[in-house]
Amino acid sequence: DIDGCLDRKCPFCRQPTPDSDEEARTKRIKANDPVATLDMGLERQNEGDYESAHRYYTKSAALGDAQSHYQLSCLYREGKDVDKNEKKEVYHLEKAAI
Repeated sequence: DIDGCLDRKCPFCRQPTPDSDEEARTKRIKANDPVATLDMGLERQNEGDYESAHRYYTKSAALGDAQSHYQLSCLYREGKDVDKNEKKEVYHLEKAAI
């Protein structure tokens, strides 16, 4: 059986693979993976933790993720954990569209 002979290592970093999905996502966030960071922001927003969601969206948007810019625009439009701000809403919508 081949599985018993091979170590389970990440093909990119050659480190042992994490034991859980949560551990893998945390590792990806620490490595500045914008998709994992966006995913964590979406999860936090679904839980009603808009402050954390805003923090994750901001980090992911800074890494170039368009969906994060869109999510930030929604927070600024609705005033969730931030003051309603039409200029920031439009800014993030434009960034998301580019």
